[in-house]
Amino acid sequence: MMNLFRNDAAGKLLLRLTVGILMLFHGVSKLMHGGSLDFITTQLGTAGLPGFVAYGVFVGEIIAPLMIVLGVFARIGGLLIAVNMLFAVGLVHMGDLLAMTDHGGYRLELQAFYLFGGVAVLLLGSGKYALKPD
Repeated sequence: MMNLFRNDAAGKLLLRLTVGILMLFHGVSKLMHGGSLDFITTQLGTAGLPGFVAYGVFVGEIIAPLMIVLGVFARIGGLLIAVNMLFAVGLVHMGDLLAMTDHGGYRLELQAFYLFGGVAVLLLGSGKYALKPD
């Protein structure tokens, strides 16, 4: 009976779809609202980095999630999402690194979800339910 609930491939698919689709919403939103890219460019300039690096957000929030959802080089997609989130935390959220919300939650729980979800995909791979299983 317990074997009905043991399906590593389905678990990997669920993880990939959850991380990938939810991150894709952020990327599509940035495509639709050009001011987001301007904000990222400003933050990069403040950190002494060139503005063109801001376009990396599209790699981390559109291309990488599609890689993960489709299961094509999913490990690389997971790495790209994790790096994207390290940039986001480093550029915008360092002041909240140890902060809690008014309701007792971790202030960076969404960022942590994407960071560690990307790392989980990196470590686990796509599983067998993928266009290019690894």
